[in-house]
Amino acid sequence: MTTTPGALLGPAEIRELAGRLGVRPTKTLGQNFVHDGGTVRKIVRAAGVQPGDRVVEVGPGLGSLTLGLLEAGASVVAVEIDPVLAGQIAETVHRHLPDADFEVVTADALDVTDLPGAPPSALVANLPYNVAVPVLLTFLERFDSLESVLVMVQAEVADRLAAPPGSRTYGVPSAKAAWYGAARRSLNVSRHVFWPEPNVDSALVAIRRHEPPATTAPREQVFAVVDAAFAQRRKTLRAALSGTFGSGAAAEQALVAAGVDPRLRGERLSIADFARIAEHLPPAAGTVDG
Repeated sequence: MTTTPGALLGPAEIRELAGRLGVRPTKTLGQNFVHDGGTVRKIVRAAGVQPGDRVVEVGPGLGSLTLGLLEAGASVVAVEIDPVLAGQIAETVHRHLPDADFEVVTADALDVTDLPGAPPSALVANLPYNVAVPVLLTFLERFDSLESVLVMVQAEVADRLAAPPGSRTYGVPSAKAAWYGAARRSLNVSRHVFWPEPNVDSALVAIRRHEPPATTAPREQVFAVVDAAFAQRRKTLRAALSGTFGSGAAAEQALVAAGVDPRLRGERLSIADFARIAEHLPPAAGTVDG
């Protein structure tokens, strides 16, 4: 692939592109465009992208990160909900890196069930902040070819995704992410590298996929138990899961059978603990997917 110096987008070109397209970044779509090439390359390095890797990017916007991934030699398929931006990004890529292996899918990421080309091995994205967790979990569920993830999210969301059991920020996102892999908070990203500048701090979260816990319970049932346990996180598991199991006594019986103290709260449990509890769900319970 032919690359050229200065292939990445700078602040002036981003504003020129946005102005020409009539694009005004919206909070509804969670649009904040990275305009600093150094930050883009730092993200690509943190993702460990190698030449020939097949990468899926969600919410490429004007293409800042896209060009960074392609510059590193990756093959990229981008999912963009905004048809104006989706129409422009192919032109931008062709102008900067004419030999790049790039495709764009115009769709809501939450509706995407398959992608063109080879299955992606990595998800690298500056996720729209208002749907970051649902998009992340959806892609991990639907694309089991994903071996690694590096996503930019709000700093507080990064904390929640990477939180271990027992910590103050551990909750539903932490537990569900742990089903798919080991999450860790990576680099902090300054709000000054975005246009428009967001009013929140950002951070990168890295996830390395591993096998889910060994369990006879399907993921949907495990996630239903997670949702119930944290729906009223101040309650003990016996109380929080009473509706799921039909009564407090039934919940306690299931918890004891799973080797979990009924007096604990959900924040103390690992995803493996939730999976053991889900194995004792009565028939027809746990049909809600998260």
